[in-house]
Amino acid sequence: MYASSKSYRAGQFFGGLIVTLIVIAMASLLPLLPWYKLNPILDFIGMHPWLNAFLKAFIVVNFVALHVLFLIWLERKFAGWMQARLGPKHVGWQGLGQTVADAIKLFLKEDIVPAKADRQLFAIAPFLSFMPTLLTFMVLPFSAAWIAYDYDLGALFVVAVSTNVALGVLAAGWGANNKYSILGGARAVAQLLSYEIPMVMMILVVVTLSDTMSMKQIVLRQAHIWNIVAYWPVMIPAFLIFLTCALAELNRTPFDLPEAESELVSGFHTEYSGMRFAFFYLAEFANNFFSAGFAVTLFFGGWYGPILPPVVWFTLKTLILICVMMWIRWTLPRLRIDQVMGFCWKVLVPVSLVIYCITALIAVK
Repeated sequence: MYASSKSYRAGQFFGGLIVTLIVIAMASLLPLLPWYKLNPILDFIGMHPWLNAFLKAFIVVNFVALHVLFLIWLERKFAGWMQARLGPKHVGWQGLGQTVADAIKLFLKEDIVPAKADRQLFAIAPFLSFMPTLLTFMVLPFSAAWIAYDYDLGALFVVAVSTNVALGVLAAGWGANNKYSILGGARAVAQLLSYEIPMVMMILVVVTLSDTMSMKQIVLRQAHIWNIVAYWPVMIPAFLIFLTCALAELNRTPFDLPEAESELVSGFHTEYSGMRFAFFYLAEFANNFFSAGFAVTLFFGGWYGPILPPVVWFTLKTLILICVMMWIRWTLPRLRIDQVMGFCWKVLVPVSLVIYCITALIAVK
């Protein structure tokens, strides 16, 4: 009765809302700090490419680790609110310390390697899954200034790097020498590579109409009007297909067949424990943020918005889209693997080709 009461559900919702607003307020204060005093240090760093690359990678790694802790807590609160469950509430105010406690627990847990596992593949698989995620954040534009590297081929870089996640998943499934893990790895690779096709087509729709592959330039071309509004006949279906493919690539419900507990225990990471398992978990939630941020960059004007600083607008739009993904996850049931694959090849691929052909005609005109 307590968990299902309206007052408790309201507490779950407003607890998450308050913490989210605090995070946004803190991000709003960042542009007000006297960053100009750091110019001599930044000039020195810029003159040393190796130091520059190391510091940018260090900042990105820490951002990924910290924001994943917040996203895990937010999803647990969101699930508690959606399904009238308790959610985290004991460790810290509104369960704020629960994710930190779980991270410490994973860090201290014993690292177990199955006796008949391929030790090399088993050890390298978590890093093969996590490193592509980390690299994609290097080109994600939080604002015109807050971007690690502004590659001219940023969109192509994201597609090329993110595809390599399948290698880590397959290595985890095969290296564990477990039939459930192998089935989960095979499912994951088939699903990832299949849904990559319509996703790439939808990225090409934006690239074709923006006439650039630079992530920063794609946002700059939306200074006056967002892509999803400017070219709504093709952009709205393109965004819906992109969101569907993103959910499939993230292995989130209703596309979580590679980790299906009912038939595969936990799929490709069944045999993993401790920090090795944490790397898979970290990659999943980091990919969640990146996919939402990538969609904001392509369709919703990136960092543009009134009054608030650009970084805050980008973060706010991304969080809204993340909440949409959470809503889908905690609402829809899981599909069968044949339905998942059939929907991709029989529906999404033909529709994405039609949308791209229409986009090409618009671009030619």
